[in-house]
Amino acid sequence: MRALKSVVIAAALATGVSGAALAQGKTFYWISHGTPADPVWTYFLDGANQWAEDTGNTVNTSFHNGDVASHQEAVRAAIAAGADGITTTSPDPGSLVEVTAEVKAAGIPIINFNTPDPTADFDAYVGGDNVKFGAGWAQYMVDNGHVSEGSFVWMPVEIPGATYGVQEEEGIASVFEPLGVTWEVTDSTLDQGEVITRMTDYLTANRDRIDAIIGLGDLVTGSIKRVFDQVGVAPGEIPVVGWGNSLDTTQEVLTGYVNAGQWQDPQATSYIALSMANMAASGIPPGFDVITGALYEADTAQVYDDILSGK
Repeated sequence: MRALKSVVIAAALATGVSGAALAQGKTFYWISHGTPADPVWTYFLDGANQWAEDTGNTVNTSFHNGDVASHQEAVRAAIAAGADGITTTSPDPGSLVEVTAEVKAAGIPIINFNTPDPTADFDAYVGGDNVKFGAGWAQYMVDNGHVSEGSFVWMPVEIPGATYGVQEEEGIASVFEPLGVTWEVTDSTLDQGEVITRMTDYLTANRDRIDAIIGLGDLVTGSIKRVFDQVGVAPGEIPVVGWGNSLDTTQEVLTGYVNAGQWQDPQATSYIALSMANMAASGIPPGFDVITGALYEADTAQVYDDILSGK
């Protein structure tokens, strides 16, 4: 047995594999409030799968379609399974406070990604700052002369009351309210066909009073071209800004249907969140957040189109 162990170690050193690589892989949980039907979540999932492949660790992934109770139970299932670490989004503000406390009591690291919730005792956050994103979108509309006092802005979103939409509207309000700009948030669904139908109906009924559109989610922003084409709105006729993590939106920016899209670094977000969970599981507490994201216009949209195309 001693000779065999020596051979294994020698082989590892010869191939450049560290002693840590010989350790048994860990098991992590990646839990999302999203749906695989939403294009952006395929990229978040790709990042998690790539991390598992690169590290040799196991990553159990699950989607919960905005169902808070199901999401909470997934976290508790990870606790019961003795997870080495958990990465999770926040489906609604405050919805994971209790289960996060249970995770911490079990001595398991828990990293929040994609949708922050400072009310829960997460070890760290990786992703965008939705309040700042919302404020940035509103300021973009103001700075580019698309809205002013008395303007009306339509803000479609997929899930009513979801963390991301609530936080984005908070940021938008901080810019629009002092300027006397009004808005309305309308709910869609997580089914793109239904999203297009609802958006088309709303735009048809309210076209004359809409001065600008802010898409509070990737499905709604990625549906702008289809909706505009159905209603007969020309590219650029109504200024649009919002999420831009899909090929639909990068193409809309390149063709003038959307003025600017918000990139969230979806693959990197999952990859970094799992890396931080692994680091914490090894006894190195993160002690910091990682903020991602960039707003792009037509001049740089091809960069993100290439990323999403796998080029």
